[in-house]
Amino acid sequence: MEELAEIGSLNFISLGWLVFCWYGYASFAHYRARRSASLSSVLHVHRVNWMRRMLQREVRVGDAALLANIERNVNFFASSCVLIIAGLLTALTATDKISEMLGTISFIEGDNLLELEFKVLVLIAIFIYAYFTFTWSMRQFGFASVLVGAAPMPGDETVTANDRRSMAIYSAKVIDQASHSYNNGLRAFYFSMAVLSWFISPWVFMFGAALVTAVLYHREFRSGALKSMKRAENVAAKIFTDDKDLYR
Repeated sequence: MEELAEIGSLNFISLGWLVFCWYGYASFAHYRARRSASLSSVLHVHRVNWMRRMLQREVRVGDAALLANIERNVNFFASSCVLIIAGLLTALTATDKISEMLGTISFIEGDNLLELEFKVLVLIAIFIYAYFTFTWSMRQFGFASVLVGAAPMPGDETVTANDRRSMAIYSAKVIDQASHSYNNGLRAFYFSMAVLSWFISPWVFMFGAALVTAVLYHREFRSGALKSMKRAENVAAKIFTDDKDLYR
């Protein structure tokens, strides 16, 4: 109990605010994406169209290369998490030196060693979570590569139209789920930037968490990239009106 008191109630309130912003936005984005166009819902339609057209091609080297390129991006972030965790563990053993260094900066509120260790541990937990989400995303993109390799050729008469349709739908869903895991890992990186402001002040940290949430909302639901992807093949009109089972 003495240790908890030493950390301070404001730090726990700040951490609770981070969890609220992070989990609350993730739940809101999932709910909103089922009712209006968002990056995730629009991209899912494009992924279904990609898999449909992949089944019509005899040469699928380009499709495999696209999946490999996406997987490399995920691998970069997963590898970055390992390096960041190693650096944070090293920092955890030198909190006294970090405290001295931060004490030389005028606009940073002074923290005791227990507070600094607590904040570093929160960062470590965030990047461990990010590592697991990125590695799970990599595995799922690997599953998608297997499905692309197993996709029937255009002239294969032993495969029915329903089989081809289900292959397109569920291959796209596997890619969609892999992308959701990738997106969750990226959110962890975004919110870790807010946690860095915690070393300045808990109030700045809470403002930073709210700002990150606002940035995520704008990019997911209001960005110029979303507007362009909605207009490509008039995808926005297909999300909720054209074959709902296909595009969900």
